[in-house]
Amino acid sequence: MFVAATTQCYPDLPFDQAIEKLAHLEFSHIDIHVSEDSNHLKPSQIVNDPQQALAICLGTRRLIVTGLSLHISETGDAYFDTFTKCCELAKAAKIVTLTVESGEQGTPFNEEVERYKSLVKIAEKHGVRVAMRTREGNLSADPDTVSVICGHVKGLGLSLDPSHYMLGNAETTAYDKLMQYVHNVYLRDSTAEKLQVRVGQGVVDYGRIISQLRSTKYQRALCVDIQPTDDPEIDHDGELRKLRLLLESLVLV
Repeated sequence: MFVAATTQCYPDLPFDQAIEKLAHLEFSHIDIHVSEDSNHLKPSQIVNDPQQALAICLGTRRLIVTGLSLHISETGDAYFDTFTKCCELAKAAKIVTLTVESGEQGTPFNEEVERYKSLVKIAEKHGVRVAMRTREGNLSADPDTVSVICGHVKGLGLSLDPSHYMLGNAETTAYDKLMQYVHNVYLRDSTAEKLQVRVGQGVVDYGRIISQLRSTKYQRALCVDIQPTDDPEIDHDGELRKLRLLLESLVLV
């Protein structure tokens, strides 16, 4: 296992400034946020100018790109066409994992299974892995649903974000059974009431999570995903550094 950070830790900065910040904080790996409202990389860039998109993924100041977090707004065939272009980019840039949002709660189960089957089929042609992102308000907010979907779709993994399972129930262990599917992990500190709190003021048991991942021989990223806040008393850079150091100390144990 190794510690990474998502570029979404600096959503308001241009890509080059965001990765400069992360490099200064001594991160060695990054996960790139991809959406049309992103300052880092947009799906339309990947589709319309793949060479520029590849240059962005390769111009990371020696930071290794471990994954792309995809937010594709198109529907129908256009959605799968854009995803295919993302797979082509990942293959060219030697990026292993593509994280894809699950459908909102209320999305028909069979429809979601078929969508992920199609995504995995496309990804496998390009030597890329697909992972469903844990998100409150989506189908992935229910560990049982995730377990069934991953069981139905061979090759589908999970981008685990434990904080989204803790909201409303900080002591939940309902996601323990999902560890076998984990391809990627996003971490911050959280409570049952707040998705993000200062590192050390929440109840996320990083040691337990890492121990469980070790039992499945997980060897991929632990991505720090701490968003900036409006609280002037919070040192955002300091929070990122603090969690990086904490995770690195636990990985070395």
